[in-house]
Amino acid sequence: MAGMKTVSVGELRQNPTAMIDDLEQGEPYTLTRHSRPVGTIIPVASSTTIIAPKRGGPADTSSIARHELRTAGSVDELLEDEKGEW
Repeated sequence: MAGMKTVSVGELRQNPTAMIDDLEQGEPYTLTRHSRPVGTIIPVASSTTIIAPKRGGPADTSSIARHELRTAGSVDELLEDEKGEW
């Protein structure tokens, strides 16, 4: 990332507010220790991402094929058989 700002571990300890403000504006940073890059601090994609609401109403199960029980007389009996002895 060309033109990325740099912050040393010491600078970050003394005044993290300036870097956090830049991160909130989308500015990434290179973190250095003894003038050597040790990592990259990047902002999250966006805290204002809009997530579409879930569709309301009952579930539409009309397209699911009916399953006939062949090994048990009821769903409860089938589940009881599947549980087995504990």
